Amino acid sequence: MKINRFEDANQFYERVKDYLLKQEALHNMLLGLCNALIHNPERFEEKPYLATVEVDGDIVAVVMKIPPRNLLLSKIQDFGAIEVITQDLHLTQESLRGINAPTIEAKAFAEAWHSLTGQSYQLKMALRAFQLEQVQAIPQATGRLRIATESERELLIGWFEAFGLEALGSVEPGVERRVEHYLQSASAYIWEDETPVSMACQVGVTPNGARVSLVYTPPEHRRKGYASACVAALSETLLKAGHRYCFLFTDLANPTSNYIYQAIGYKSVGDLSDYSFT
Repeated sequence: MKINRFEDANQFYERVKDYLLKQEALHNMLLGLCNALIHNPERFEEKPYLATVEVDGDIVAVVMKIPPRNLLLSKIQDFGAIEVITQDLHLTQESLRGINAPTIEAKAFAEAWHSLTGQSYQLKMALRAFQLEQVQAIPQATGRLRIATESERELLIGWFEAFGLEALGSVEPGVERRVEHYLQSASAYIWEDETPVSMACQVGVTPNGARVSLVYTPPEHRRKGYASACVAALSETLLKAGHRYCFLFTDLANPTSNYIYQAIGYKSVGDLSDYSFT
């Protein structure tokens, strides 16, 4: 069993894409970040950690760490890879803030990292991955979907920050830079009912799909169906643009979001866990 580190994102992607595409929906975040590293490297300030674990030339695990994000780990074919990964990370990385991976893999890694480093771990969020191939009709909220404009930059910054606090418990650094990226790439969308009332963004692409995230409705506009309408319309837009699938993640502690996305046509494909290390 051998770990292989990659300096070049293109070479890494060519090596791992077939493995990750076997479960594209579950791996959509890894695939999306590969795409971003190749096509928009300016978005990332620090050098990524990109690696595979292989047995006799066959991949059994894929690992990515792109600061300041948590470590990302694929489905694993041989759990002996966990020890190989933890040892290599301990040698090459100053610290880990957390891990995001399929549920069994995430727990196994967190336990191994604790044993090796003494860092404690806490489950920050239990997630479910969803995939959509066709949008189902839902009761239509008033308003329409449109691409966010430069004039809404400050609004988006506020909504991005509010989303972070509400969904993740903290505001990630670099919000202004992220908003700039979404405006420049025309991938931030607004549901407008006379005034902007909800938001959703296309946050990453895979060979066959696109991921929807940053779904946020201010408290004063909730319970009117705006978020459902926004996500349904954006999903339909992405499918019509040529994507075969749409993906998203939900917080299992939020039954409302899990219900509304399934009503739109999203189907569960697996669970993941997000652990933080202290």
